[in-house]
Amino acid sequence: MTRPAVSKHLAILEKANLVVVVKRGREKLHYLNPVPINEIAERWIGKFERGRLRALANLKKELEGKDNG
Repeated sequence: MTRPAVSKHLAILEKANLVVVVKRGREKLHYLNPVPINEIAERWIGKFERGRLRALANLKKELEGKDNG
């Protein structure tokens, strides 16, 4: 990638609040912002995770019921 292309991509990520910029003299340091990334993960992955957790809870109940009976 060319330097202008990288700068353009970083600017877009900064506008989306996915990257935080810290200026140090002539340097610009870019860091990932974990907050919106976590929100995306919660929104997209969370809905699949709920079903998996529910299935594990049901399996646990079933297995514990067989041990007691």
